Amino acid sequence: MSKLSFSLPRDRVVPVSSVEVRLDATSHPFELEHQLAIEENWRREREANPALFDGRLVLLSQVSYEQKRVIGRCHSVRYATLLYWRRARPAGAEHAYAHAALVSSDGALVAIRMGTHTANPGKVYFAAGSFEPMDFVDGMVDVEGNMAREVREETGLDILRLPRDDEYQLFSRDGITVIFRRYYMGEPADLIAAKISDFVARETDPEIEGPVIIRERDNLPDGVMPYMKAIIDWHFSG
Repeated sequence: MSKLSFSLPRDRVVPVSSVEVRLDATSHPFELEHQLAIEENWRREREANPALFDGRLVLLSQVSYEQKRVIGRCHSVRYATLLYWRRARPAGAEHAYAHAALVSSDGALVAIRMGTHTANPGKVYFAAGSFEPMDFVDGMVDVEGNMAREVREETGLDILRLPRDDEYQLFSRDGITVIFRRYYMGEPADLIAAKISDFVARETDPEIEGPVIIRERDNLPDGVMPYMKAIIDWHFSG
């Protein structure tokens, strides 16, 4: 692959047997090139939402899909860099994250609605967050570890010992790639939602507003992220 290379199937769900994305210790070329624009956009973002925190996450500089393997390279960047990239969507970087799609015993999907103080206020998707430097083991991304950490932090649920699909799935559009896997909860959706609601009520500063139950693909909640429609359709299509 060339220095900057993004070669993934777009706008369709495809199976993934392994995710082999390495963390490069060097700065992302995109962040170096756009430093002034990143700072100016961060100032505007903070004025609109002072609760935002400029932590660290990763952006891709290379990624490809080869024989069901996702192979790539990423770099640690500021959260401010992601927000600028997300707003302007210039070339030179792409973003990937993982979703644990929780499936209830009655066949529903259990998602979450983000809190009003976050960068995605009111948006609906599965409990998730960007890959962070802590999500890499010996330089390689730990997708399952990221999923478990994010679900636990946002919902209080532990997915590490749950039955799950053998493979991941991937959906990519407009520079955003979602790697997802279904986890089977063994309880009805209403009970799972009640547990999440109880957890949120006990948190002093919860990330999410609460759970969202999705029971069919043609009746989606307000605020559902556009890419979620493809995942939901894939799930309910069998």
